[in-house]
Amino acid sequence: MIDAPLVNRVANSGIITINLEEFYPTQDIVVFDLKDFLFMEMILKEKDFRTALKEIDWSTYQDKIALVICSNDAIIPVWAYMLVSAYLAPVAHDIYQGTTEAYLAHHYAQVISEIDASQYEGSRIVIKGCSDKPVPPSAYLELTKSLQPYGQSIMYGEPCSTVPIFKRPRKLKPKTTV
Repeated sequence: MIDAPLVNRVANSGIITINLEEFYPTQDIVVFDLKDFLFMEMILKEKDFRTALKEIDWSTYQDKIALVICSNDAIIPVWAYMLVSAYLAPVAHDIYQGTTEAYLAHHYAQVISEIDASQYEGSRIVIKGCSDKPVPPSAYLELTKSLQPYGQSIMYGEPCSTVPIFKRPRKLKPKTTV
């Protein structure tokens, strides 16, 4: 019996794998909760709030992604978010008003909008699944939407085991008559 050399057909297939986990933010994500500044956890008093903000060591937010939220059911005036942003802007990497999930959806939408999808013209693409980081479903949707006009096919999963998502129909050659 002749031993044939092992051939990695997946590696030789020309499939391009895109791993959305590679675009996950590298900075720490921290929450700035306005609830901590509410009087009786219901009311934001401007004078007390301004005094409290002046006493914060803002360097703890250095190069981090700061999510400004209010975890309590209170009406927060818009200027309060603006004031917090004014303090965070010189130190934070990014500032976002909302939850971690909402921030990640926003982050991925921004990253995907910057990808030149035309570089995948005619390619067979696998969008890698099973990530260790919480990549939001919206990122997969946005990437598929962005790649579909260019890719020959789009699959989800791993190159050795994929779920087909999109396949461009083959163009039929016109029949020639003689």
